[in-house]
Amino acid sequence: MAKHKVEDIRNIALLGHGSAGKTTLADTFLTTCGESSAHPSVDDGTSICDFDEEEKHHKYSIEASVTHFNHAGKRFNVIDTPGYPELIGQAIGALRAVETAAICIDAHAGIKVNTRRVFTEATKAGLGKIIVVTKMDGENIDFPALVASIKELFGNQCVPMNVPLGSGGDFKGVASTLNVPDDTSGALIDPAVISDSLIESIIEVDEEVTEKYFEGEVPSEAELRKLAVQAIAEGSLIPIVCVSAKTGGGVTELLDVLAACALPPAAVTRTGTKDGDDVTLKPDPAAPLAAQVFRTRIDPFVQKLSFIRVYSGTLKKDSTVPSAAARKGIKIAQLLEVQAGETHPVDEAGPGDIVAVAKCEELHTGVSIGDVELPKIDFPTPMVGLAVTPKSRGDETKLSGALHKIVEEDPTVHLDHDPETKELVLNGMSELHLTLIQERLKRRDKVEVNTKEPKIPYRETIQINAEGSYRHKKQSGGSGQFGEVHIRMYPLPEGTNVEEFATKDRFPQLKETHYHEKSNFLWVDSIVGGTIPGNFLPAVEKGFLERIRRGVVAGYQVQNVCVEVHYGKHHPVDSNETAFKTAGSMAFRNVFQEAKPALLEPIVKIHVTVPGEKLGDINSDMSGRRGRVLGMESAGGDLQTVTAEVPLAEVTTYARNLSSMTGGQGSYTMEFSHYDVVPGNVQQEIISKAQLKEEEDA
Repeated sequence: MAKHKVEDIRNIALLGHGSAGKTTLADTFLTTCGESSAHPSVDDGTSICDFDEEEKHHKYSIEASVTHFNHAGKRFNVIDTPGYPELIGQAIGALRAVETAAICIDAHAGIKVNTRRVFTEATKAGLGKIIVVTKMDGENIDFPALVASIKELFGNQCVPMNVPLGSGGDFKGVASTLNVPDDTSGALIDPAVISDSLIESIIEVDEEVTEKYFEGEVPSEAELRKLAVQAIAEGSLIPIVCVSAKTGGGVTELLDVLAACALPPAAVTRTGTKDGDDVTLKPDPAAPLAAQVFRTRIDPFVQKLSFIRVYSGTLKKDSTVPSAAARKGIKIAQLLEVQAGETHPVDEAGPGDIVAVAKCEELHTGVSIGDVELPKIDFPTPMVGLAVTPKSRGDETKLSGALHKIVEEDPTVHLDHDPETKELVLNGMSELHLTLIQERLKRRDKVEVNTKEPKIPYRETIQINAEGSYRHKKQSGGSGQFGEVHIRMYPLPEGTNVEEFATKDRFPQLKETHYHEKSNFLWVDSIVGGTIPGNFLPAVEKGFLERIRRGVVAGYQVQNVCVEVHYGKHHPVDSNETAFKTAGSMAFRNVFQEAKPALLEPIVKIHVTVPGEKLGDINSDMSGRRGRVLGMESAGGDLQTVTAEVPLAEVTTYARNLSSMTGGQGSYTMEFSHYDVVPGNVQQEIISKAQLKEEEDA
């Protein structure tokens, strides 16, 4: 069986904005708990967790790093995550593997845009949350103001569990607010003042204890610690703890708080589906196996590593386990325990354990292992694209393989092949994200690329019903080609219930439908009397799908369309699949042009955090980008966050513009929102630039 009892395991993700000190804290945990005798430093390139060459070069985390250690009788699995918004996918994957989110906030810099993002993601995942105020040895720290801004932004359930004794060069440790020490000299907030509100936040989860407390009976410290776990699990308490990883001040106290208050595996309810029914997972080694891949890493030595969190049952080496991803099951040859960049073989893993499997091609991020299908991990949609080609001739195959490795390990990277331009289009979260990918290609895979202007994924659609036909007839000696297709075309708005749409009332001769989710395209077969023989109908549909991929008015994919095939003609000798595929494609093109075609553009929701005095500049600039401001709210201190919807085409290089407007004091995140019709003047400009090849022969 597993080496550790399930109830003694604590899985924690270190989250927060970039440069909040997460990696230094993770390194310090490892040295404090005896896992390393080194003196790691992010700045010196000797960090345990930032072991990748790109991380050493940039001096910040690019990938999530899994570590483990023991403290106070508890087994800790701690995942250090990157802090920059464009690398949010690493944090989202890590959240699936843990029960507790330790959200790190730089004591001087305060709450940043990604602090808010990870707090929201952790809440959405139903995890316990603990706020860690880092870098207490820094200068110009206003701790009371920071606590006030944390409460303002995240709620009054955020209560200090300890307070700093001094700050900057005078920081000498922390004082507990639960068990207030006699000597609290130098405390930046009186711990005795906070003690009552902390106790009240803890006991709120138990009515009987609350009644006794207000009658004058104070619970014991052991009872309070037990109730604190429940309060954190229910969200009525978010402890705030202080630390300086650099000096070591508060580190042991932080580890003690995590040992006492971080949630065990049983505290977070996990569900999945089995044979179509919802099931609740039990963290029991003897229960049926349920596990999931939450991260993939391509390692230059052991090649592909799939990181797996076990929720129930036991995963053993040299076993074959069921999975929806593999019809015959998946062979697990070797299980590995991971310590940052190092791996060690283990025999088995039980509930709460995090392990890795090497070189298993059937495993991908999000894949469930066992009889239970776990919910998919929702990663954000990448929105900034670059067309990439190899700098060296003959490197096409090498580049393709290298890019597929990148996509395998980062779910926020998508790779598309544009059939019209024959280009590989790499989609990432931002300019910085795409730059990091290019660096990785060059260092790890020894392939350099040329890039073109970011490609915006416009779409084409129609706005009214239309109908028409096309006859494809070609004779050049011998048997020729003949196919005639008659169609009706209808708009199919996003979100339409296909079953309610495709009814006999709307299509009286309806025989069959096919729905293509990716392009929201519905094929309706209403052919009567064999005017198009059944064996040629797949060729007609193939002609439609090829045209959908290639576009009609500007070379962009078509979406949100329904096409009804209701009549046609064929020739007993000259009709063949090629003729009907061409007839279908050209009928689609002609009728599409009669149905008031329009271009759709991706709209993103953007959250821009800036000093208050810059709000006017941001709002004015957003208006000039065809954006629509949705609202503003305080981001703590003198910072304000503007939320707006804006076309992606207008913000592909926003990082540079924002830095210029705010003198480097602004930050932002953005996520895909929806597609909307491009204004007429902009649409004409896009269409005029597009050169769509006409393929029909005379």
